Amino acid sequence: MDARLEDRAAIADLMTGWMHRDLGEWDRLRGLFHPGATIAITWFDGLASDFVDGSARMGASGLRSKHLITHPQITFNGDRALVQTNAMIIAENPVLELGATAHNRFLDQVEKRDGGWRISRRDSSYDMSCFNFLTEGRQVDEQEVRRFPREYAALAYLLEKSGFPVVGEFPTRDSALEADIKAAGAAWLSRA
Repeated sequence: MDARLEDRAAIADLMTGWMHRDLGEWDRLRGLFHPGATIAITWFDGLASDFVDGSARMGASGLRSKHLITHPQITFNGDRALVQTNAMIIAENPVLELGATAHNRFLDQVEKRDGGWRISRRDSSYDMSCFNFLTEGRQVDEQEVRRFPREYAALAYLLEKSGFPVVGEFPTRDSALEADIKAAGAAWLSRA
């Protein structure tokens, strides 16, 4: 029997709790993170509390999204865990008649404090993306799309056209940035 079964279940619930973002349940989304937690994704890099506020602004805009989350891969060391979770982001802006789908992996540093598991650090590495056209013949600016790595270009283009700028470069599968995040996570885990 797995001695960590309860911990695995709690962390799996934590990962699928991302649906609170899609449902506009901002207080419940905030509850996924420890105080001072940070997050870095395409349109945001900073404190998780500020991310939740930004997500509420996004939720009030024309941009809609849904995240499909799989079962996480978890590596424990005491009350710390590294968690890698596949996800699919489906987003659309009906006003623009444009959507995008991206496949990513959340790379999380998770800690158990005061009896509860919460996220301390969330990064995202992007595997692939594509456009979803809501009507036939929708044109995109190819030059603008190609500003971004192909793995998240469609999502970044949709975010920017919806008023949420993508600043900087983010990790992609097997990139140096992804390797750096994994190495930092392993170092963090070893200090448990």
